[in-house]
Amino acid sequence: MTAALRCYDPPSLCERLRNAHAMTRPVMLDIIDKACRRFPSLGQSERSARVMRLVDAEAWADAALALMELELPLWQVRRIAYDEGEWYCALSRERELPDWLDAAVEARHADLALALLSAFVEVQALAADKSRPSVPSVRPAPDPLYEPVGCDNFG
Repeated sequence: MTAALRCYDPPSLCERLRNAHAMTRPVMLDIIDKACRRFPSLGQSERSARVMRLVDAEAWADAALALMELELPLWQVRRIAYDEGEWYCALSRERELPDWLDAAVEARHADLALALLSAFVEVQALAADKSRPSVPSVRPAPDPLYEPVGCDNFG
């Protein structure tokens, strides 16, 4: 199934992650199915196989990080912190910028893998909102009857 035909509903996926108590195989496979565009591509078969090996081993945090590496090559983990029973995860495109200049996407959850995947889904939702065509746009040829005219009076 192509990414264009999939029903990607970020709010419901985020809500499912927020309400989950712990990471499970069905939750991970649902995220891969609904939020991942690069995962099934032929050129990424080695990386996709690595993610599936981690899922099979139930190494949820490692699988989440490998999935982010595959799906979001321009994004990096900016911060992972644990405070008062919750994991905080921030993803950023400009990790070297100070916090106050960076537009990081942040998420939190009591489970580390769910915090990572919540941030991942948020970034995927941003990417879906700002979808651009894969082919650059080309300006139309100028009208042959169009001729710019200067109308300033310098006299």
